[in-house]
Formats: sequence, C-alpha cells, structure tokens
Amino acid sequence: MKTFRDLLVWQKSMNFVAKIYKVSKLFPKEETFGLTSQLRRSAVSIPSNISEGYGREGMKDYLRFLNYKHN
Repeated sequence: MKTFRDLLVWQKSMNFVAKIYKVSKLFPKEETFGLTSQLRRSAVSIPSNISEGYGREGMKDYLRFLNYKHN
C-alpha cells in the first residue's frame, strides 16, 4: 500500500461523498445551510479522517483517526 488512496475503504468513502452531493442537490433550497450542509460535512469527514490518519507516524495514532467519532 503506497498511499491512503489505495485503501478500499477510502475509495468507497469517496464514492459515498459523491452520492451524498448528488442526492443533496435535490433537497429544497431552504435546507442549503441546514441538513444539506450537515450531511455533506459528515460525509467528507470520513475520507478526510482516513487520509489525515494515514499521514501520522505510528499505527496507534492512525487507528485513532480511523476510530474517530463525532458527537
């Protein structure tokens, strides 16, 4: 594995982000700064955490990023 882009989970999460953006375009305009924004930010956080964690020095730190949960 050369980069985080080689991880199947990262690839699937990027496909998920694309689907969320496509579906959320259909939401009512009044949801642009509410539900639409929240869904998009949540979806983007998945591949972001994977890629950020991959750049960490140790496996323990990397696993912490993969296990990160938003409250």
